[in-house]
Order: sequence, then structure tokens, then C-alpha cells
Amino acid sequence: MQSIRLGGRDYVIIERGEYDRLRTLAKAEALPALPSIGPDGNYPAVDYARASLARRIIAGRAAAGLTQRQLAEAAGIRVETVCRLETGKHTPSVETIGKIDRALRDATKRPRKQTRKRSAVSGRGGRRKGT
Repeated sequence: MQSIRLGGRDYVIIERGEYDRLRTLAKAEALPALPSIGPDGNYPAVDYARASLARRIIAGRAAAGLTQRQLAEAAGIRVETVCRLETGKHTPSVETIGKIDRALRDATKRPRKQTRKRSAVSGRGGRRKGT
């Protein structure tokens, strides 16, 4: 990690993988809202369970540094299923919950691999390729 000063303001330079991890954690802060309490003074059970599960999956995935696609692949389920679960629009089977739980536990036990993306910068003098 490096810091630089531009225009009188301090900036920190971090690796792309760390930036992506921090961005995922920040998104986890925007968790689905829990449903409103009904007229009987109780939460609607199914809606509450879905929202609560969604919050746990989002937080677990963020802590593991996984994208929805990576979690889906690790759990052996479709990415659409992960998306619907994280938005509280789907009630999963016990089997699906188990797959997600195992995938998240495995992901937090293993050190994350840094994925390298191709850059348009050649590394020589910071010039773009072909210029």
C-alpha cells in the first residue's frame, strides 16, 4: 500500500484485489430491510426468515471475499439462486442452505487467491498498448 498527495489531498493506493474485497464489504452494509411488524405485534414469519437468511448470506459472502458467482460455483448452485436468496425473494431448501454454508466455511478457511486481470497498461512507462 502506498500513499500519494495530489492537489493537496492525500490518496492511498491499494491492490485491486483488496479494493474489490473492501467494495464487497461496503455493499454488505446495504443489507435487505427486515419486514415491518404486523398488526398483531409480530413479524411475518416467512418474510422475516427470508430477510434474515439474506443478511447472513450477504455478510458471509462479504467476509469470505466472494462474488455471487464464486459462491454459486463453490456451492454447486445457480448464480440466480444466490441473487434471489440475497434479495429475500426465495425460500431455499435445507439442502441449498447446507451447500451455501459449506461453501462459505470452506472459503473462509482457505487463503483467497488473488485473481489478476489483464491491464491495458503495458508496464513500460505507463503507456497504453498500441500507443
